[in-house]
Amino acid sequence: MLQASSIYGVVLAIVAIAAAAVVLITIRHARKTHRSLPAALLNRMRAMRSAFRDDGELRFRTLAEALPQLVWTAIPGKGVDYCNRRWRELTGFTESQTLGWGWPNALHPDDRPVALENWEKCRLSGEPFEMEYRLLNAAGGFRWHLVRATPMRDSSGAIVRWFGACTDIDDRIRNQQLLEEQVRQHTAALMEANSLLQSEMRERALAQQELNQQNERMVRELTKRSNRATNLAKMAELLQSCTEVKDAFSVVAGMAPKVFPELRGAVHLFNASRERLEVAAIWEDCTLPDNAFGPQDCWALRTGHMHVVLAGDHSAECAHVTSPSHSYICLPLLAHGEAIGILHFQMIETGEVPQPVLFTVNMFAEQIGLSVANIRLREALRNQSIRDPLTGLYNRRYLEEMLERETRRAVRSEQGLGVLMLDLDHFKKFNDTYGHDAGDTVLRETASFLLKSVRAEDIVCRFGGEEFLVILPQANLKVSQARAERIRSKLRELTVLHQGQPLGMVTVSVGVAELPRHGTTPKELIEAADAALYRAKKAGRDRVMVAEPVPQATPSQPQIIRMGQP
Repeated sequence: MLQASSIYGVVLAIVAIAAAAVVLITIRHARKTHRSLPAALLNRMRAMRSAFRDDGELRFRTLAEALPQLVWTAIPGKGVDYCNRRWRELTGFTESQTLGWGWPNALHPDDRPVALENWEKCRLSGEPFEMEYRLLNAAGGFRWHLVRATPMRDSSGAIVRWFGACTDIDDRIRNQQLLEEQVRQHTAALMEANSLLQSEMRERALAQQELNQQNERMVRELTKRSNRATNLAKMAELLQSCTEVKDAFSVVAGMAPKVFPELRGAVHLFNASRERLEVAAIWEDCTLPDNAFGPQDCWALRTGHMHVVLAGDHSAECAHVTSPSHSYICLPLLAHGEAIGILHFQMIETGEVPQPVLFTVNMFAEQIGLSVANIRLREALRNQSIRDPLTGLYNRRYLEEMLERETRRAVRSEQGLGVLMLDLDHFKKFNDTYGHDAGDTVLRETASFLLKSVRAEDIVCRFGGEEFLVILPQANLKVSQARAERIRSKLRELTVLHQGQPLGMVTVSVGVAELPRHGTTPKELIEAADAALYRAKKAGRDRVMVAEPVPQATPSQPQIIRMGQP
């Protein structure tokens, strides 16, 4: 292909030949006319120079139009001042669209910034340049071209014009790309074959090692599952033996780290009002922002099933957990289909909760829920057997058991034991005037008042009808009498409402007995307190009476106290 420099050389050669012919003709003409050679030669050269200036541009353009390449010239600072017909045919640009600085519009958008940058560098340095970029064709596509540009200088060395040519190299580029792609494919195939060979060799070398590692992992996993199942069964056995909820959660807190060594956790139970959940058990330093929270703060209670939150997942966090850096699990604890609390686990290490753990925690929660349900059922049955259904106080059966126990303890430790027998004054009036429902209200309110008026270790029982009995462990006669007087005086201040209507003042008569002054058996103490109560009633009611001392036994007939017998 004809390059820019070769085209420029052809033009100079043509000009040189023309100049030599002119000189030869001038010499011959001077000989014929007998003119002096120097003067004739100078005149002819001046004429030739003028003609060359006039016709040189035309001759260049004529030659450029005949070339198959894209030929152009540019004036420094003014842009392109000429492009041949081939440019216009290829790009579809008119001469007015190309001249000046319109030519960059024919470049591919990705090549345009680079082409303008390179042109500016060449313009400033004055060095020829060569680059490849894509030119728009009339069909709307782009073809690769090799562009070369050479500066044309005057006698002083200043650049007067840039001469450039663009050669279509799209086929070469595509063939080169195709060849490179084939080379890449063959290279990739060879590398893949080599990789497969090496992989097969590694697989054969590591097969036994991999099998051994799998066997070790399997043994470890089976051992872990076996230990987990063994500890889970042991926990179930211990829970079956628990008679109180606090004992059950002590077992849970002790066994949970053995069943789940990768987890720490806590158990939360509803309080009596079911408005809050409180911590019942905690193990492995489980981090909790508060010891109590509302049911709406836990997604497990809101959805009714297990809720798993991965570390860093903020889509559905439980409000009772601080921003977790470890994954955690919440499960509702169910007893007979009713939620009684939640079981909360936190991963000790980072990472997701293992799938076997997710399966086992469900069984763990079911065992806890079932155990709590059984204990509460036993407690309910026991309460029904020892509690008075109307007042909630202990009944006479429980009174007999506790008074027997406390009597034995007082005799053994040689400490006092107070017994208060209380009877509501004129109780029949409440039933006759306001009805039996009002009478029941008086009994319930009196029972509630008595529970609030005694110590935690004191025992309040409904003896029968409107009679109550209070056992005061480790209380002497003075303390017992003072407690009875306080109950009597404070009960007068109690306001009982039934259906919004006050029922009037409630008064009580109290009989006081003390071990050993008034007896050393439950029967003797009850009879002494009852006799004192009878005297209080007879004396006008609304008063406290102390029982009469038991007569001392004579030397001839010593009194024998049989420990433990009523």
